[in-house]
Amino acid sequence: MSAVAEAVVQPDLQGRVVLVSGAAGGLGSAAAKACAAAGATVVLLGRKVAKLNRVYDAVAQLGPEPLLYPLDLEGATPDDYVTLAERLGAELGRLDGLLHCAANFPGLTPFALGDPAAFARAIHINLTARAWLTQACLPLLRERDDAAVVFSLDDPERVGRAYWGGYGVAQYGLRGLIDTLAHELRNSAVRVSGVQPGPMRTGLRARAFTHEEDTVAVDPSAYAAACVTLLSARGADWRGKVLEATP
Repeated sequence: MSAVAEAVVQPDLQGRVVLVSGAAGGLGSAAAKACAAAGATVVLLGRKVAKLNRVYDAVAQLGPEPLLYPLDLEGATPDDYVTLAERLGAELGRLDGLLHCAANFPGLTPFALGDPAAFARAIHINLTARAWLTQACLPLLRERDDAAVVFSLDDPERVGRAYWGGYGVAQYGLRGLIDTLAHELRNSAVRVSGVQPGPMRTGLRARAFTHEEDTVAVDPSAYAAACVTLLSARGADWRGKVLEATP
């Protein structure tokens, strides 16, 4: 049995509530399904309602009924995230895990020719919005005996090169954020870690590689098991670290 299949059938997240940002995207939707199959109540956060509804239907067939929360991270304010956390507390009474999968990548562009607004947008959605959402959810997470914050990351050897713009820069910032939070929360029940999947067949990657060029990317579901592991109690082994996931 493959590692992905094992993650689906094992109740690693039984009784837990997990918030997945970017739940309508490639890794976000795959992880949300795996979390539900592992026993979690999944909160689906994203901006594209039609796609979120499709993920909702799939997740509902695999585990506990999920909660839908449409929100555009580009325009959301810190107060919007506080409102989200308050709603989770009121409706679900708990939050055990936060998985950050929302991402923004406009395409490969020389820095000298790039749109300043697009650069700022990529930094905000890929880094600042994740930080704000985490900050707002920390009070709920601190109430649990074991809670996890997991950031999805890209390979810095790939995106830290020419033309990746704000997206590539944000990836380095995310690793700094993980280190900072891991140190601040080292004596708490909240674990912070990262997951770095390999190349995935997603819309984001398609903006950088044509189908003919991309022979190594795999379906995002191949990395869902790693997300379940980090969100479960077994993720304690990866506290403050980045798990480089393999298919």
